[in-house]
Amino acid sequence: MQYLIDNFFALTITGVTLGAVYALVALGYTLVYGVLRLINFAHSEVFMFGTFAALWVVMLLGGKGGASVGQVVFWVAMMFLAAMAMSGLIAILLERVAYRPLRKRHAPPLIALISAIGASFVLSETMGLRGKIAVWVGLDTTLAPYVGNARNNAGMPEIITPQPVFTIRDYAVTNVDIFVIIGAVAIMVLLDQFVKRSRLGRGIRAVAQDPESAALMGVNRDRVIQVTFLVGGVMAGAAAVFYMLKIGITRYDAGFILGVKAFTAAVLGGIGNLRGALLGGFVLGLAENYGSALVGTQWKDVVAFLLLVVILLFRPTGLLGESLGKARA
Repeated sequence: MQYLIDNFFALTITGVTLGAVYALVALGYTLVYGVLRLINFAHSEVFMFGTFAALWVVMLLGGKGGASVGQVVFWVAMMFLAAMAMSGLIAILLERVAYRPLRKRHAPPLIALISAIGASFVLSETMGLRGKIAVWVGLDTTLAPYVGNARNNAGMPEIITPQPVFTIRDYAVTNVDIFVIIGAVAIMVLLDQFVKRSRLGRGIRAVAQDPESAALMGVNRDRVIQVTFLVGGVMAGAAAVFYMLKIGITRYDAGFILGVKAFTAAVLGGIGNLRGALLGGFVLGLAENYGSALVGTQWKDVVAFLLLVVILLFRPTGLLGESLGKARA
């Protein structure tokens, strides 16, 4: 308890920073569940591919520490472009290959869930076997920096050196903390406005509320579902950039634990609720840090899942509990 009291502000800022990443990934789970009533467990690998895209573009552009502001801005912009494009592409391929054929055959939800789990393993192992794949196509020498040690941690150069901006009690809030928190919240606000005000957003809400009536009103359900997966993938790509700037390390199975926690955040806030995903991410990030300060860092993951169990026991609809289809216009 004394450790929590002594380091309260440090734990709060780092918890909010990590929670922002959870929230962005949770948006993908929330969007897909709101429209299809499907838990897309492969969404964690969509995030993982985004982390590698961000890493590879920095490597390709020769990113390194101590660069000028203009170079850093360019590298970060390219990271967002590459990660969002990669994650969006993987998300669309998932929908097209793993889910659409089942939907056309009116497969039961359990089959779609099994397909999601299978797709998750396929994507993860594909990244883990990228070195062997490069050998098969004869590009292992050319792509050696990108495919070498495929199953080990891959670190990114520290292109943004953490610098203290201001101090809250004994914790120095860095430029990276501020960028991650403000950037993530800004992206979430943009998504919320997109879903509320744009034509495609209204289509997403219409399909989420009543797919049959939406189809009768001329809404192209397949197109809406594609856009939903694309938007969720883009959000995961943005989360991947923030994750790499803050953590700086990824690997082929990096999405597993983080994806489960993001799903926990989505359920915690009220799955199917965009603002609930934001709230759930921040609450989970804070709960993890506070809990690990009380019982030890080795119990950090346990704290997250215990919180999920408690929420499901006492408030199964989550903290906000309002579905995407019933969201206010």
